[in-house]
Amino acid sequence: MLWTKAFHIIFVVTWFAGLFYLPRLFVYHAQGPDKKTVALFKIMERRLLIMTHIGGALAALFGLWTLASGWEAYLSQGWMHAKLIFVALLIGYHFWCARLVRAFREDRNTHDERWYRLFNEAPSVILIAVVILVVVKPF
Repeated sequence: MLWTKAFHIIFVVTWFAGLFYLPRLFVYHAQGPDKKTVALFKIMERRLLIMTHIGGALAALFGLWTLASGWEAYLSQGWMHAKLIFVALLIGYHFWCARLVRAFREDRNTHDERWYRLFNEAPSVILIAVVILVVVKPF
């Protein structure tokens, strides 16, 4: 069980690395640099998204494995319900990032750099909430 939790944490860190950096690339990409730099951003975004997909999938896999090992105990605790809601929001954010990568790849971006700066804050807020829920277990 401890190995499963350890791998869950490792892949959560990997997932968040992608979710923190990908929107930062969007900020720079939205600033409209020259064509050579835009082509480089498209490559970086695609590759980072792949890493983010892998980290997210493995975080979910090991998280579900951990949850399954103590199903009744975990699901009787309110903090776990709240955590799972935040995880669902994070998965939605992840897929939104994937759509944005596609929009940039197809030169269909409709947002400016300020919008991406605000968009970039969402995973930080979710991370803070999840860590507090898991460590403090307020309910």
